[in-house]
Amino acid sequence: MDTQRLIQFFALGFILLLIWSAWETDYGTPRQAMEERAEQEQARERSENGDDDDVFVPDDLDAEGPGFTDVDERQRTEEADSDEEGRDIRVRTDLLDVVINTRGGEIQQVDLLQHAVSTNDPTPLRLMSTERDRLFTARAGVVTANGVSGPGTRGVYSVDADEFELSDGEDRIVVPFVWESDEGLRVTKRYIFHRDSYLIDVEHEVDNATGGDMRASQQVFLRRSSDYGDGTSWFIYTYTGGVLNSPDSRYEKISFSDMASSPVDRNISDGWLAIIQHYFLGAWIPPEGEERRYWSRDRGNNVFDFGMNTFWRPVADGESVDFSSQLFVGPKEQDRLAAAAEHLNLTVDYGWLTIISRPLFIALNWIYSVVGNWGFAIIILTLLIKIVFYKLSETSFRSMARMRKMQPKMQALKDRYGDDRQALNQALMKMYKEEKINPLGGCLPILVQIPVFIALYWVLLESVELRHAPFMLWINDLSSPDPFFVLPLLMGATMFIQQKLNPAPLDPIQQKVMMALPFAFTIFFMFFPAGLVLYWVVNNALSIAQQYVITKRIERGEEK
Repeated sequence: MDTQRLIQFFALGFILLLIWSAWETDYGTPRQAMEERAEQEQARERSENGDDDDVFVPDDLDAEGPGFTDVDERQRTEEADSDEEGRDIRVRTDLLDVVINTRGGEIQQVDLLQHAVSTNDPTPLRLMSTERDRLFTARAGVVTANGVSGPGTRGVYSVDADEFELSDGEDRIVVPFVWESDEGLRVTKRYIFHRDSYLIDVEHEVDNATGGDMRASQQVFLRRSSDYGDGTSWFIYTYTGGVLNSPDSRYEKISFSDMASSPVDRNISDGWLAIIQHYFLGAWIPPEGEERRYWSRDRGNNVFDFGMNTFWRPVADGESVDFSSQLFVGPKEQDRLAAAAEHLNLTVDYGWLTIISRPLFIALNWIYSVVGNWGFAIIILTLLIKIVFYKLSETSFRSMARMRKMQPKMQALKDRYGDDRQALNQALMKMYKEEKINPLGGCLPILVQIPVFIALYWVLLESVELRHAPFMLWINDLSSPDPFFVLPLLMGATMFIQQKLNPAPLDPIQQKVMMALPFAFTIFFMFFPAGLVLYWVVNNALSIAQQYVITKRIERGEEK
């Protein structure tokens, strides 16, 4: 098998794998039984009616303490008795436009002011929303024990103003929410927003004046619908779901199906959790060194909670206790992620070739800092990769050129032996030996390069820095398909030229299949991001130039 054919078969297989993955994601979940659907519908109705229990207390939150059945009952009673509606509080910084409802202090809406919906729609992208088909919210509350009712995650807080905005000269906004009970419990929740940051500090101060001792726990979680599409083409598979960081695993995917079948229930120190999608994420980050109980819950109707609780802390009468967590909600900009928490930058999911992809992104980012255009940065990086692999490519192309030179002899052998494939193969092997040609000689250099090509593919696909990044002329978004299909057509043309430079298969059917591949790949690449197609076009063009020179030298007898 010649090396060029190997590349094409590999690329075709890779694309088919992406399509299969996308199909599995969209349609691979087994069809649920009617009973399960009915149960989910009941759960949805309970949630919509507001009589579902949002307070979730994991078992054994404190192994030495009593059970929590009484806590759950008190909490349910408190929430069921509260008919007060919450109101929306709007907070606006230089990067975020956030809506927080006083009921539970839930972050119900987050618009990213620096990221538009599309190149044609400058509306800020809405990452969090309570809309049913794109549900994604963040909650933080305090649950209580020892017979003292707390606000949980549905208690209605009081806030002094309806709008808060980061003014010029200010570096942060503190938004206080206060909940008080007739028993003497006061909970102050503070959201602290910072300039030029997607990181939000979330603090709880619990003041106990109930006349007795109690215990309290901070609970934070993300709520997300698995039906929420992120707008990515179904041709391009990217992971959407939960991610857990712990000392045992720096980056563990917890898919929604995993949450449904095997809910998370672990004690973890120095970790974090997140729900990620293509380019964006929401993540809860606890203080360093603090052990917490991480959990997940299937709420039914394709809605999932993924969160963590502190362990119970005693709060004596007349005393107070503080809790803190951080919420990151924004784009997967790697510098910001790395600064927010250790290993949070791994949510830029480069897959199993991260060890190669990350240096490639660093190189691409550095080139961009010099040239100021991501399209030219891709071209220069592709050129640098070709230079690094120049000798390996040369070996491969030289092998193909020799095979091409032997094409007339190979055709003569085929004409002589006809359908006797055993005799034909023996004759071909004899000819290879006499001409000192290794038909597999070009394969190894290509196999060495394939991981680099795949790693670069994921860099171009996953990096939010390329989202809506313009190149030149009609290409104003390297993360979207070429609107006029010029790059895919160029890719198909360069692929066809490469076919012509390669030795043609002896089998007529194989010849037709190989000639059809450029057409098929052109169709596929019409749906791929322009940045990826640009890489393939440049790579093909450079390969054609190198292969053309080597082939001509071999044909003129300047090389053997």
